[in-house]
Amino acid sequence: MRDNDGDPLLLGQRVVAILETGLRTATYKLATLMALIDHSIENVPANPDDVLDIPIPALAHRVLEIYWLQVRPFEGQILSQKTGAPNATIPNAARRLRAEAQVGTSRVPIDVAISRVPQAYERVIDEISLCLAGEPLRRLQRFGGSAESDPFLYDDAFLQKPSSSAKRVRGYSIELKPGVAHGLARLAGLLKPALEIMWVDDVRRMNRFLHAEVPDVAGHLFGRERAALERVREPFKDAFGPHCFYCSTHLPTGNPIDHVLPWSLVGIDGLANLVLACARCNGDKSNALPAVPIIDQLLDRDPGVLEQIASEIGWPTQRDRVVAAAVGIYRMQPAGVPTWSGYKQTTRLDIAFPPSWE
Repeated sequence: MRDNDGDPLLLGQRVVAILETGLRTATYKLATLMALIDHSIENVPANPDDVLDIPIPALAHRVLEIYWLQVRPFEGQILSQKTGAPNATIPNAARRLRAEAQVGTSRVPIDVAISRVPQAYERVIDEISLCLAGEPLRRLQRFGGSAESDPFLYDDAFLQKPSSSAKRVRGYSIELKPGVAHGLARLAGLLKPALEIMWVDDVRRMNRFLHAEVPDVAGHLFGRERAALERVREPFKDAFGPHCFYCSTHLPTGNPIDHVLPWSLVGIDGLANLVLACARCNGDKSNALPAVPIIDQLLDRDPGVLEQIASEIGWPTQRDRVVAAAVGIYRMQPAGVPTWSGYKQTTRLDIAFPPSWE
């Protein structure tokens, strides 16, 4: 029997209660939960009652991916992510990987660093895996004031005696309990914005210079700056023509680059999730879930063309992740949910799941 009685909303309430009642001295719990949600979306089991095994190094990669953008200086200052510790373990590991990969403060995806310095990346993953096993995974299910965990997400008994060996932790996995992966994937659109709000509040509290008037802390933390995507624009125009992906209107200089699967939901920056858009469609779509035919159109683009662009500009395609995320997102949607199908247009989702994506 499932600990959450099969109710995704009850699962969501328990997640929020853990975060609201417990003391957060670092952003690690928030990062771990976001990573669990992202992994669940991209690996959602076909059967809602199935468990989901998550190797700790795979979770460490997703946590590193979240901090990858956050560790860049904000208004010339390094943001502390842990009370009294500006160079905490995970952010410090991300900065070190950036330095070794020589990517500076750019927004290039972490895949670029992995391809440049694979051994340094493996060392960083070992370090983060140890950190996750030693703290957030042990404490994530503990309500404030309680000395014991309430293991409703995964069994954490093996983590209560953390190993000091990276080799041992490398072999560890956590197993999400029956229904949890489905619940997290289904609630992603609600839980992730709530986690972001908590994260911004925590970072403001940990960095005294971030007074209320400091602009767009959330944009910096969660990678919503658009400037970094400009390098995609001209290669896409050369390959696909200077037209809006959604409405086919001719595009002017400086048109937007859009994430088809919303960045706020899955955070995939690869070329396979990016398209040219006009300002009107880009603004109207915003963070809405696109209609299924739009995803079909997105995935019908020639993978070879995307790979050629990736090679030329040093930017990953991440097509496998886009497919996995699309499968997870749409599998979780209830029938009849509105999806964005074009400027000022919506379409109710009423389909059998499209197996061609898999």
